[in-house]
Amino acid sequence: MIDALQDCLQTRFGLADFRPSQRHVIETISAGRDVLCVMPTGAGKSLCYQLPAVSGGGLCVVVSPLISLMDDQVTQLRARQIEACFLNSSQLPGARRDTIARLENGFEGLVYVAPERLATGELDALFNRIGVRLLAIDEAHCVSQWGHDFRPEYSRIGHFRERLGNPPTIALTAT
Repeated sequence: MIDALQDCLQTRFGLADFRPSQRHVIETISAGRDVLCVMPTGAGKSLCYQLPAVSGGGLCVVVSPLISLMDDQVTQLRARQIEACFLNSSQLPGARRDTIARLENGFEGLVYVAPERLATGELDALFNRIGVRLLAIDEAHCVSQWGHDFRPEYSRIGHFRERLGNPPTIALTAT
């Protein structure tokens, strides 16, 4: 008998089976517990937050440092008929307003944002009104002040999380 996670994996993501460790990570975050996910590049880290976001409903905020990565992820998810959008500096003002309107009108899916957007507090009221069910921190190694990729805004994500009421959080990195 196929369980709900396996069914979602197959029907929504078109995958036959989980890769090593994915299922454990997905079950843990789906149960509402925080997760630090460290996997090699290409091991399927994105699925570890995407599948719980899809199977659990509600809004999943994904903090991502690269506009190109956000665009790729949103394109891939939309190709699978999965609700996804982003808010970043590449958007024209009209597109940004449209995205915010979608969020305010009950959007359930994944919204990708740059850490700089969270540090300003401009999205706090919006996300608090909507309610965030899951927070995903992609490329979490950027939190380290000692790494070559340090982005100071990553160190403020904890404050953002607190302002949202501490939703279950998954941090993912390949390093």
